[in-house]
Amino acid sequence: MKKIRQKLRTWATNTWQLPPDVTMDLPRITMVGQLHIYIENHRGVLRFSNQELRLRLKQGQLLIKGHSFIIKTILPEELLLEGKIDQVIYLDE
Repeated sequence: MKKIRQKLRTWATNTWQLPPDVTMDLPRITMVGQLHIYIENHRGVLRFSNQELRLRLKQGQLLIKGHSFIIKTILPEELLLEGKIDQVIYLDE
């Protein structure tokens, strides 16, 4: 059933030229230099410190490493992080 749903989403995305982040529940990540990162379509914060942020995604996790982290905005599916960003890593569970 999952494969059928995935194929249908891929087909709809390609046929109607819809953004994949919307149709396939992918995160949208916008970075401004190494100072800000804005993440949309996440499933929650798993871990936060001034050096690390780990977010749950529909498929896997997103790990952001750096220092002096401050969460400026947090909404159910959106997050704005400020600080010195050194690494952004996508982890397959």
